[in-house]
Amino acid sequence: MSDTHFGFDTVDDAAKARRVRGVFDSVAPKYDLMNDLMSLGVHRLWKRHFVATSGVRGGDRVLDLAGGTGDIAILMARAVGKKGQVLLTDINAAMLNAGRDRLLDEGVTGNVDCVQVDAQAIPLPDRCVDLVTIAFGLRNVTDKPAALASMRRVLRPGGRLIVLEFSQPVAPGLKPLYDTYSFRVLPVLGRLVAGDDASYRYLAESIRRHPDQETLLGLMRDAGLEDCRYHNLAGGIVAVHRGYRY
Repeated sequence: MSDTHFGFDTVDDAAKARRVRGVFDSVAPKYDLMNDLMSLGVHRLWKRHFVATSGVRGGDRVLDLAGGTGDIAILMARAVGKKGQVLLTDINAAMLNAGRDRLLDEGVTGNVDCVQVDAQAIPLPDRCVDLVTIAFGLRNVTDKPAALASMRRVLRPGGRLIVLEFSQPVAPGLKPLYDTYSFRVLPVLGRLVAGDDASYRYLAESIRRHPDQETLLGLMRDAGLEDCRYHNLAGGIVAVHRGYRY
């Protein structure tokens, strides 16, 4: 069994999977509220931009990995229309249940299915989807190369993978401010609102351990994706990566 990281800790693969599951079991009930508070609502703009620039079209089949409480799936379901299909997936049952409830609350039915899925071993046939999305979930995946290869495998020729993820600030002077907010404010906010400071400390640490923009670009190319590129949002705090299967 190989070693990996859980935040700043070095752990084996099984321990990481278990501890990540514990984090999201804990944060699921307050996940959407905390996202709004942590980003002052800006995460909603990032996600709308992510979908608006995805190239999604009516009738497309979309696989949304680590889809959590359904933000991306809801936007995609409206974009693909009645002739399309969105598969909302997450490895965590508590998060997926929250997403299913939210879909029903917002009246999004008929073209969305919810399935518990490990992004490292997607249980779908080869070349069966037009678009794979993963938003703020790749950093929690233990074996990123395996996950990226699995994502490429299920893409149809001409299909694309789009990743929205926290990344490394590039704007001058932004990093120290971002670090102060991440390590001092987020855990306190997590304790006060969600009763869980440790999970939000992990959030800050996991972002620092996630591959930076250029490294992730290289991992996507190594997985066989082509025409890979990225663009930064919010000075590099967030980045959108995309790659194609031809």
